[in-house]
Formats: sequence, C-alpha cells, structure tokens
Amino acid sequence: MNDALNVYALCVVVLFLKMFALSCYQGWFRLRHRAFTNAEDAAVFNRVAREAEHAQVNRASRAWANDLENIPAFFVLGGLAIAMHAPATVTAVLSILFTVARVLHTLAYLRGIQPWRTVFYGIGILCLLGFCTSLTMTIWGADPGFMPEVPGRICSEI
Repeated sequence: MNDALNVYALCVVVLFLKMFALSCYQGWFRLRHRAFTNAEDAAVFNRVAREAEHAQVNRASRAWANDLENIPAFFVLGGLAIAMHAPATVTAVLSILFTVARVLHTLAYLRGIQPWRTVFYGIGILCLLGFCTSLTMTIWGADPGFMPEVPGRICSEI
C-alpha cells in the first residue's frame, strides 16, 4: 500500500471527524442554552424560537463555512496527487500540514484568536498551492514535451 495514500486517507478521516465535531459543537450550544431559531426545535423544549442564533453557534457556523471553502479542494488535490503519482513525500507532508493547519484554524476561530486564525488559514492555502505546484511538476515531468497550447502560437515557439 502506498504510504502517501495511507497518510492522505488518515488526513481525510481526521478532517471529517473535525467537521463532525464542529457540527456537534453547534448542537451542544443550542441544547445547553435551549436556544433554537427553528420553531419546531424550540417547541420540543417548550421554548419560543429565537430571532438569532447564540453567538458561539454563529462563530462555529462561520468556521464550518470556511471549511467548506477549503477542505473539498484538499480532497480533490490530494486525491489527484495520489492518482497522478506525485512525489509521495511531498503529498504526505502537504496532507499532514494542511490537516494540522485546518484543525488549529478551527480552534483559533472558535476562540477568536488572531492573528493565529489567519496564520493557520494561510498555511492551509499554501499547502493547497503546494499541491497545485506538485501536480503541475508531475504532469510536466511525466511528459517533458508537454506544453499547453497557446492560442495563435505553436508550442515549440514558446
């Protein structure tokens, strides 16, 4: 079994569990404060629906939305790196760094810690760009003559 695939798969599992925990965190705050914005949820606890979510639920929702902007890109780019046989060490290191950065980003987001939230976000983005670079180099390395066609020019002229 490919070591990079094992690392990538473990990172996917960790990121899934992190997102699941974030979802549970939102539910826990709603239950703890018996504060629900949906009338049917509030009715279960004989409460009136609130106009707005609890502040920490809103913060967790924003962290969740940020995950949805970044983690699917990791799933795709990391999966492509495995499928395209990009350098295994690079793939494994980028996968681990991305995963750690996303976990720390979520913790910093929930606690409102700046500049660390932005630093961890930036590390994750750099990892995604690293995957793009690794994939591009792998593609060009697999076929040194490969050059994308430039409209109006012949590739050999580039």
